[in-house]
Amino acid sequence: MFYFGKSILYYINSSQNSNIYCSGKNPYFDFSSPILNQPNKEEEKSNINTESKLSSYDLTLAPEIIKFYQRGTQLEQLSDWIFKQNTCLISVSGLYGTGKTTLVKRFVDLNLHKFAVVIWRRLKYPQSLNLLVSDLLNVCQQEPQSTLDKQLRQLFDILANQKCLIILDDLQNIFIPGKFAGQYKVEYQDYQNFFTMIREVKHQSHVIVISQQQSPEMECLDDELYPIKSLELSGLYDVDILQNRGLKNEDYWLQLIDLYAGSFIDLKSVSILINKNYDGQVADFLAENTLHITNQMQSRLQEIFNHLSTQEKEIVLHLSKFEIPVTRDYLKESLSLSVIDFNNGLQSLQQRYLVTKIKNNKILFLLSSVFREYVRNYCQN
Repeated sequence: MFYFGKSILYYINSSQNSNIYCSGKNPYFDFSSPILNQPNKEEEKSNINTESKLSSYDLTLAPEIIKFYQRGTQLEQLSDWIFKQNTCLISVSGLYGTGKTTLVKRFVDLNLHKFAVVIWRRLKYPQSLNLLVSDLLNVCQQEPQSTLDKQLRQLFDILANQKCLIILDDLQNIFIPGKFAGQYKVEYQDYQNFFTMIREVKHQSHVIVISQQQSPEMECLDDELYPIKSLELSGLYDVDILQNRGLKNEDYWLQLIDLYAGSFIDLKSVSILINKNYDGQVADFLAENTLHITNQMQSRLQEIFNHLSTQEKEIVLHLSKFEIPVTRDYLKESLSLSVIDFNNGLQSLQQRYLVTKIKNNKILFLLSSVFREYVRNYCQN
C-alpha cells in the first residue's frame, strides 16, 4: 500500500541578499523562438539577482515506497542515463501494475541529495501547461510572469543554472480517449512544445515522464541525436511480491504470477479473492484453470478498453480469439479495416502495451493475457 509522503520544501541562500534564486541571461536560449521572446531591458534587469544556490524539494504527491522488488538493473539504467549521459528527457512506460511509479520514486529516494530541485507532479487530473509551469516556479519561489513564454524563460533559467529533476506521473491522462495512442487533447497540446524544448534547449536538468502509453516524442526521435531515453517495464516475476499476503502453497506462487503477467496491482487484487474464497490456498485457486477477473480489475480494464479507438477495438476483439501469437496477415484477413487503419491501430495497441510483438521465424502479435480474458468475457457483442 502506498502512502503519500509529506511535502519537503526548503531553501538555502548562499548570499546575504534575500533573493532566493539568481536568474541571469541564459546563453543557450534560441531567442528567435516564437515561444521564448527576447526580453526588453526592464525585464532583463528584473531577472538579474545576486547569485545564490537554490534548494527545493516538493514530493507531496509522490508515493512512499515501503518495499522495492528486484529492479536493480533498471535503477542502474536510470542512474547511467542521468548522471553519466546527461539525458534530459526520460520516459518510463508500460502497462498498469508494472511498478513504473515505484521505480522512479526509489530512484528519487536514493539520489535526492544530488539535485538542487526535485518536484513530483501527478497528471491524474491534469492542468494546463501554463498552470503547471506557474506551479513549478512557485515551488522555486519565483513569481510567475504574465505570459507562458515569459514563464518558460524563468523555468529554463532555473533548469540551466541548477541541476533539477521534474517527474510527471500519469502522462497518459493528457491524451485523447477514443483516438490512437499519444494524441494530445487540445487543451494540453502545449505539453508537446514543452517536451520539445526540454530536449532541444541546452540545460543541466532532467524530466522523467511516467505513462501507460509511449508518447510520440519518444518514439519518433533518434536517441543518438537527441538526449532522450525510453525505459519500458514489463511485469515482475518475483515470488517476493506475494509475501505477507496470507497466501499458502508457495510452490504455486510463480505459476500465479505468470498467470497475471507479473502485474503487481492485479496480483494484489486476486490475492484478496484467494484469501476470501479459497482460504489462501493458491493450489485450489489454480485448479479452477480460469483466469479470474476481479471486480477491481474489471473496472480498470473497462477504462482501458473505453479509451481505445474504434479501429483498435476491432483489432482487439478479433485478436482476443487467439491463445497463441498470430501473424500480421492472419490477423488482418478477417478484419474490414483498410491497410492504413489496421497498421495504425496495431501500432497504437503496442504503444499502449496491450499487444506484444514477438520475433520468431515470422513476426507474431499477442494480446495481453489478462486484457484478452477481459475482452472475451465483457466486450463481445
